[in-house]
Amino acid sequence: MLLSSELQIPSTGSTIRIIVSFNKADHSPAHMATSRRRQVQNRGRLRIIGGRWKRHTLKFSGGTNLRPTPDAVRETLFNWLTPSVSQTRCLDLFAGSGALGFEAASRGATRVVMVDNNRHCCRQLEENRSRLGADQVSIYCDDALRWLRNCSEPFDIIFLDPPYRSQLTTASLNLLDVSRITPGGLVYVETGADKPLAVPDHWVEKHQQKAGEVCYRLYQVDGSSEGNGHQSPSKIQ
Repeated sequence: MLLSSELQIPSTGSTIRIIVSFNKADHSPAHMATSRRRQVQNRGRLRIIGGRWKRHTLKFSGGTNLRPTPDAVRETLFNWLTPSVSQTRCLDLFAGSGALGFEAASRGATRVVMVDNNRHCCRQLEENRSRLGADQVSIYCDDALRWLRNCSEPFDIIFLDPPYRSQLTTASLNLLDVSRITPGGLVYVETGADKPLAVPDHWVEKHQQKAGEVCYRLYQVDGSSEGNGHQSPSKIQ
């Protein structure tokens, strides 16, 4: 928004008028989200927000197909998850930059699995893992849906952030049955803001927010943790 201000400075026999124009910063949620995403993509870097590797930099390809979760959205998500991340097993499907998976590892997740079908992305994920010494992170360069069909390991937290305007979100949700999510487990889903989402009846939506073109939701899978031999995440309020 262009604003102007007029200054009047007295002078001998006359008044000098100076008009100064300037741009007012747009702090709307839509503008901020878009700005953050563009800045991250242009730099090809992002920072871990909290935990053991707080402020450490992750490098990634700044290509147009890679759309890392913005810092503000990531911070909100992990505020929702606290203190549920520690001692959990996490799956970062369509990992891309690995922003969500490395953030979870930094905050105490004991196992993080990242899956992406882009070889260049996977090489960068491996470089970042090595740079951080993140031994609890496993990386699979594979088609996410094929990997999910063959997976029998249950996870406590699943991050689901496929390319927008694709059918991969629905296809992935259809594969996330009880064998892949621990009772009481959490599923984070990031989609375009205009995309409706259908989830199983036993998933309880705990949070939902929009930031510009992004809609992000956190679900908790209704169920008992008895008998699975593993501590499920804390109940999200």
